[in-house]
Amino acid sequence: MPGTNDFPAEESAVDELDIAPENGWNALYLDGEWVPAGDRDLIEVENPATRTPLTRVPSSTEDDVDEAYAIADEAQAAWANRPPQERAGIVADACALLGEYAADLATLFAVECGGVQLKADFETQLAQGTMEVGSGLAMRDGGRRKESVTPGKENLLVREPAGVVGVITPWNFPLYLSSRVVAPAIALGNSVVLKPDEHTPLTGGLVLAKIFEEAGLPAGVLNVVPGYGHEIGDHFSGHSVPSVMAFTGSSEVGRGVGQRAVGSYTEPALELGGNNAHIVLEDADVARAVDAGAFGSFTHQGQECISINRHLVHESLYDEYVAGLADRAEQLPIGDPREEGTLVGPVINESQRDKIVGFLEESIERGATVEAGGNHDGLFIEPTVLSDVTADMPAACNEHFGPVAPVIPFETDEEAIRIANGTDYGLSGSVHSSDVARARDVADALETGMVHINDQPLNDEPHVAFGGVGASGMGRYNDEWIMDTLTTLKWISIQREPREYPY
Repeated sequence: MPGTNDFPAEESAVDELDIAPENGWNALYLDGEWVPAGDRDLIEVENPATRTPLTRVPSSTEDDVDEAYAIADEAQAAWANRPPQERAGIVADACALLGEYAADLATLFAVECGGVQLKADFETQLAQGTMEVGSGLAMRDGGRRKESVTPGKENLLVREPAGVVGVITPWNFPLYLSSRVVAPAIALGNSVVLKPDEHTPLTGGLVLAKIFEEAGLPAGVLNVVPGYGHEIGDHFSGHSVPSVMAFTGSSEVGRGVGQRAVGSYTEPALELGGNNAHIVLEDADVARAVDAGAFGSFTHQGQECISINRHLVHESLYDEYVAGLADRAEQLPIGDPREEGTLVGPVINESQRDKIVGFLEESIERGATVEAGGNHDGLFIEPTVLSDVTADMPAACNEHFGPVAPVIPFETDEEAIRIANGTDYGLSGSVHSSDVARARDVADALETGMVHINDQPLNDEPHVAFGGVGASGMGRYNDEWIMDTLTTLKWISIQREPREYPY
């Protein structure tokens, strides 16, 4: 692979990885080739923990996007005609390679997106799971026969690949959120053009290209074009070639992506933001709810669309819950993700830090009390617990996407439901109660795509439907549900015997 990095070896940690191409990452991946950066601008990738340069990758142009889509379009038909067991086998081999490279991936997660070992393990397992389930889709025809109202006619519903799939993924869980589309799309006979986020072009795209290349994927089936969203995003998502546009990211950006896709007659699959509520009813086990609340708020610094954004706690348990959660927050080790025992790393960049800190400061000015944390140093934000919070405070009514736990009291189950539903988002949530039937009643009333009883919202299983409603997106990922998006149904009828017409 052509190209070199100009940074000192100790800061270019990717050069030490077995999965890194020999000469660095200074290339696009088009038609099975590592295309040199040439005269393109370069994206400087920074280690968020040390604030030092990690590597540089090319900033793709609109012409690169056009070329990638043309290549994918040309390659798709031949790939779809390959035997399903061959397509499944390549995805399965890619899955096995993820396991072989798990230690290297953990290093890369740490230096590129600030992920601690726990997060690296979690993400690698998720990516492997989605590849395992995705590979199985190749052998699942999904077509069926339907009776006809016309005598002598046979109706067949045949499932075919959608064609070319465009994929735009974010920086928080880059490998997994790319894999959960790329793997099933490839298994089902589609070709793919992937644009990873500019903050995580390696784990979000180029590593995946390397892994599928090593697994034997034919040239042109997967193409990766790193680039700035504000430069090529509109062109990428509104392009005339793809049949499906899969986007994971903010609701604001996702709305535009969906509109442009539909304008080009492309089916959008949107998994967007969340403002997830963790509801603790008056008969809940407080210790168990606190355990779940800490994990759901502080894992990967709260940088997940399904993390807990609001803790809604019955007034009779409020003080005990706040004290328990604050104690847990204060005990979490903060530091460089590469250091053993670290559980809280840095947030991804200054913009994200400033947004989180701004929500905190505004909420405190309006009466919220800091029970734990509240400080920041560089890109490290302490796990923070806020009491005396109302639902309209900035840390509660916005998706803060940080290690912040606003705790809001309520009096009745109905009030908890009203507060939880008082948002445009509808992604996930959780309910704690010793009475499962009662918790189920609350869960049924929540306007979300997912709810977890006596757990927390940070759940994803590759064989279970994943997605939200409202500003949290449209469509569902995983297993048969993403299969519906990545394929089309064609109705073929066969008139087996002569038909009588009215004229």
